[in-house]
Amino acid sequence: MKLGAGLTPGNTTCAGRPTKPMPLEEYRAKRRFENTPEPAPSEAESKSAARVGYFCVQRHDATRLHYDFRLEVGGVLKSWAIPKGPTLDPTVKHLAAHVEDHPLDYGGFEGNIPAGNYGAGSVMLWDRGTFELLGEAPAEEQLARGDFKFRLHGEKLNGDFALVRMKGRGKGNEWLLIKKRDQYAAPGWDVEAQATSMLSGRTQEEIARNLPAHKPKRKSAGAADRTWESDRPAKTKRASKTAVAPAAPAGETSAAPRAKKKRSSISPA
Repeated sequence: MKLGAGLTPGNTTCAGRPTKPMPLEEYRAKRRFENTPEPAPSEAESKSAARVGYFCVQRHDATRLHYDFRLEVGGVLKSWAIPKGPTLDPTVKHLAAHVEDHPLDYGGFEGNIPAGNYGAGSVMLWDRGTFELLGEAPAEEQLARGDFKFRLHGEKLNGDFALVRMKGRGKGNEWLLIKKRDQYAAPGWDVEAQATSMLSGRTQEEIARNLPAHKPKRKSAGAADRTWESDRPAKTKRASKTAVAPAAPAGETSAAPRAKKKRSSISPA
């Protein structure tokens, strides 16, 4: 978007009234993009009315290991840091600290943030997919009132969830991530049993060591749209040496096989 006459970036309108901070301003301020492989933000695309969006979860081994949970809202990734990670267990509620928005390009990031930079450490793309908004209110309204309901369609996370803001606690950015009871609920589910990248198949240690990605896993059978392909060339079937005799008509018995004639060892006179 080009600025008109009298407009200055991020602070005031032409009438001098204060405006909201520019999207991703805090994200940009915390990073030196010449020193980190993280994506620099571009202009956020407004999608306020969207009821379906992208989501991802990144396992981040920084000062402390945690999971970054991100949902596409209004052209950016709204983000929460979850120390214990997300869960499919509906009997527990995990603390989720609301942090700065991230650019949409960050949703595909996996790699290492060098020492000396904000958030230094290895980042794993742990899960990703789409989400759909639940309820009639738009996403911004649900976030503003502190009760955001959505349904995930990911590789590891599926089903209905809610993010609920805790009132009167700490810095005011404390939320709870709650799994709803549905067909995907799994009491006792362990997030650390799923600690490999859905992008590269690597562990956190392999990412930290910059080891190459593993060969993509084949899709498992079960769904109609899934196929299995073999690396081996197809084998040519050999013609059967033994002929199969036709079945006898009903009511008839098959004739006994004829005995083979023995050859005489005596030469004819």
